[in-house]
Amino acid sequence: MKKILFKKILSDCLIFFTISLFFAALVIWIFQAVNHLDIMIEDGRDHLTYIKFTLLIFPKVIVKLLPFIFFLSFVYIITKYELDNELIIFWNFGVSKISVINFFFKFSLVLVIFQIFLTSIIVPATQDKARSYLRNSSIDLIENLIKPRTFNDAIKNLTIYSDKKNEDGYFTEIYIKSGSGINNFQITYAKKGKFINNAEKQIFDLYNGETISVINDKITNLKFKRSYLNLSDIETNTTTYKKTQEVSTLDLFKCYKNIYNKNFIDLSKDLKIENCRTDNISNILKEFHKRITIPLYIPALMLICLLVITKSKENNNYTLYRFKIFLIGLVIIILSELSIRYVETNIFNNAIIFLIPLIIILYLYLTFYFKFNFKENKV
Repeated sequence: MKKILFKKILSDCLIFFTISLFFAALVIWIFQAVNHLDIMIEDGRDHLTYIKFTLLIFPKVIVKLLPFIFFLSFVYIITKYELDNELIIFWNFGVSKISVINFFFKFSLVLVIFQIFLTSIIVPATQDKARSYLRNSSIDLIENLIKPRTFNDAIKNLTIYSDKKNEDGYFTEIYIKSGSGINNFQITYAKKGKFINNAEKQIFDLYNGETISVINDKITNLKFKRSYLNLSDIETNTTTYKKTQEVSTLDLFKCYKNIYNKNFIDLSKDLKIENCRTDNISNILKEFHKRITIPLYIPALMLICLLVITKSKENNNYTLYRFKIFLIGLVIIILSELSIRYVETNIFNNAIIFLIPLIIILYLYLTFYFKFNFKENKV
């Protein structure tokens, strides 16, 4: 019977937690997806790239919301059990309060492993995959990138300027600079031009202009009445290196080990990590703590939830007591996020930040143990 009771309360908690997490993440994801519309509108990407990119940021949203939704869900269900007198069934069947605490505490440890799995493997992989879609996808409509009276340099090694775009689709007073460096580049000026788009090529059809080419300090000048500029194989300025949050935990460890051992070799190219150097070690350590330390707050939040069972609903201050539990949990969640900001190269300081959730867990568990275990032994 005890197994059935534990199974039921865990089932209720998980169902409510899963549904709440999904819908909360969905709302946040929709807002983020709207914010990323510039991938299509400003960067000229195709719809498929936008859909893939936005879907791949969903795991990151889940990870960010998980501790907060977890705390709210379990506080709600355990409080509901108390108010509906369902916890009395547990006590009547001889289930001790310390056994309830142990049961949920063990479950929270499983959730810690799941959260670390998400933060260390799934989220970095999906973040890297999302960026790879931007790195490897072609620009669907380059003309979407061109804003009137602005030097548009979103395209790698290419700057395009136009005075305006007419209703017939023609750009006027066009300036195009291609190439990099001061010894190898090309400048094209045209009175007007229009994009010709088909399934395979994007051509800029230019009229009445002039092209100045500089190759190894040699200058050539060519005037034209009509010229075609092929822009099918261009790339954007999207970085080819992985950002710190997109790197697997194993590669981050390799990078940190290299720096810690004072092997001042820039591994950015070998590991394809952006700034795998001594001056970036603070960001690397912060990412480590995000992935390992923050999940450790989950058992602490679980034990805070279980403070609900330490007082009966018959107590006059029960409502105020529940509100205090909610505030404590909220403070702990904020503390977990703020602590990451104080991660630095100082090992002692980082050790304290890592130990904070463990100290909270130890304090709360020992409080429960001495309060209930000794009391039940006396009885």
